[in-house]
Amino acid sequence: MSDFSNALSVSTSGLKAQAQRLRHVSENIANVDTPGYRRKTVSFAATFGGSQRNGEVEVSRVNLDRREPQKIYDPSHPLADETGHYQGSTVDLMIEIADAREAQRSYEANLKMFDQVRQMSAGLMDLLRR
Repeated sequence: MSDFSNALSVSTSGLKAQAQRLRHVSENIANVDTPGYRRKTVSFAATFGGSQRNGEVEVSRVNLDRREPQKIYDPSHPLADETGHYQGSTVDLMIEIADAREAQRSYEANLKMFDQVRQMSAGLMDLLRR
């Protein structure tokens, strides 16, 4: 049964990781027009070794985009400097939409794996009861 519980924990960690990624992508999309906002990203790493958590996904800390925000010319903007420019965000809406789709598909794949393992485990328990 430990293989089933390990598979469930691996898919659960994948679900949590993709949910966190979707949360940051949503924040980025919501702040696409916020002056000075820096895009947030997370990266993932699988755990390996002799621990019980073998193969689970770990989420790194949140990273902020290091690129310089684009300068936008709008002299009427309240944050504009003496040259009429203000700093925009580092969010590219097309990249965020692509990241959201990828995270959604990964989330759905982990959910499908979780459901398959759950069904296999239930089927095995039914066989053992007979």
